Formats: sequence, C-alpha cells, structure tokens
Amino acid sequence: MSTVTLMLLRAVMVMRDGPADAGRPVTNEDPDAVSMTVAYRHDVHKLRGRTHAGAASEFRGIPVNQDVPLYADADAALLSRPRGEPEQTVPAHDSPRRLPLLDGEVTALEAVVGDIGDAIFDLVRIDDPAALHRAWLDASVPALFSESRYYPFTSAKYHTLLVAALLDNYRAVSPFGDVYLSVSTHAGEADPRIVPHRTVLTTASFALHVTADPVGPAARIGSRPTQCFGDVWARLPAVPFDVDARRCWRVLDGQLRRLRSWSTALQYIEAFCNTVGHDDAAATSTRWWA
Repeated sequence: MSTVTLMLLRAVMVMRDGPADAGRPVTNEDPDAVSMTVAYRHDVHKLRGRTHAGAASEFRGIPVNQDVPLYADADAALLSRPRGEPEQTVPAHDSPRRLPLLDGEVTALEAVVGDIGDAIFDLVRIDDPAALHRAWLDASVPALFSESRYYPFTSAKYHTLLVAALLDNYRAVSPFGDVYLSVSTHAGEADPRIVPHRTVLTTASFALHVTADPVGPAARIGSRPTQCFGDVWARLPAVPFDVDARRCWRVLDGQLRRLRSWSTALQYIEAFCNTVGHDDAAATSTRWWA
C-alpha cells in the first residue's frame, strides 16, 4: 500500500468513526503532519480580548490564531459550551475575563502578572510541543480568561488543553468514541504522571487525562462531544481523593457531579485544590465547606 493511500485511509478513518459521523466532510489531512503547537496557540486572541474575526495571524512574530485541524477545536468547544447562537448568560459580566465559580471574584490581572503581553509571549513562544504542553498545565494567565464572554465560567486554559488532548488522540486515529477520562495519582511526590498532550489537569496529588489509552480508573467520555463532565465523573470507578476522610473532598466530589461544562469543571478542581490544599485540609474546618 502506498504512503499516500495509507494517509488517506487514516484520515478517512478519523472522520468516519469519530464525531465526523454527523455529516462532516472527509478530510485528506495527514494526522502525522499535524503540529501540536497549533493547539496551544489557536486562541491567543481570547487572552488579548480580541474576537476570532479580529484575530491577528502573528503575535510578536509567533504564528497564532490558526485553525486547528481534525475538528479538535470544535469538539472541545462542544464539551464546554452549547451548540448554536450564544446569548449573554450573566448580564452584569460582559467581559472576556473568567468569572470564578469558587468565589465569584474576578482576580485583577495586576495581581497575577505585570504585563499581560509579556506573559502570553513567554507561554506561546515555546517551540517544543511537549514543553509547550507542560507550560500550559502550569500556566495561570490563561485561567484568567473564559472561552467566551457569553459563558464566563468556562476557562480558556482548560479549553486549550482539551483541544490538545483531542487533537493528539485524533492524530493517533483514535475517534472521539474511544476516548476516556482517566485518573492517575502520585502520592508523596510533587508531580503526578504527565502524559504529553493528554494530561489535562495536574494537582499536588493527582492528574486527569483525556486519552484513548487509559491507565488506572477511567470512564469513556461518550459517543459524541457534549457537555457531560458530571456524568463521566460519576462513572469513574474511583475518584483520586478520599471522600470519606474529609468533608471538603465530599463537597468537591458532589459539585463535580453537577457540572456539565468540561473546562468549567477542570478549572474548578484547580481552584478548589489550590485553595484547600491536600495536606492541610483538616485545618480548614472554619471554611464554608467544613
């Protein structure tokens, strides 16, 4: 079989077996030729408060705001936002800044970073895809922005990480229906296991992955991309914290079962774990979740 024929078959397989079933045209894109850097740079315009229509093709000489192939961006968006024409859902918050679900207080940019342009450049100028993925996992600036001003609780940071995870799975010819949410823990050490492009969240003691090759507790996401985080979380055979040990973890587990938007839920976990911590949860008895 020729290389060209193999490329076409792989592309058709991605589009036929995956979410492309709903009338998407077949693409002849070669999954092996898709660069992962495009996933991490495709929404720079959101971090700069610009619309997609007004997005520049470069930011300080770095190509940005390019379309993500294999429908990974569209599918990731559907995990967190409904399809169709958006309407403003929080009338008093007409801003690209994210509205935190944990406390509702929008953090001032100056409290996180002095120059937003420099912070964005430091993040997107990384050329090595694996290093770029790790930088986004640790980044704080993208977490200040929502996916859309119409859905201010969503997170530009976690939308981007979901885009990268889906794109990497699609590049490996794994359709959406074969993708799982999986959990890994790393008790006693600083960093949980990081799977390049497929780890979508890290905390001090666990990580979450969107992958067709799960290791550890995992639940299939579903046949089509839709807002379903709570359903998938509820189907995990085990969660990465002891809900019987502390009430704060029962609160987190209960809230995650109610959240539908993926980027909102992942951002909520990050904020919750950063606020509560893992080693000193017992000392939070005076907090509202105690």
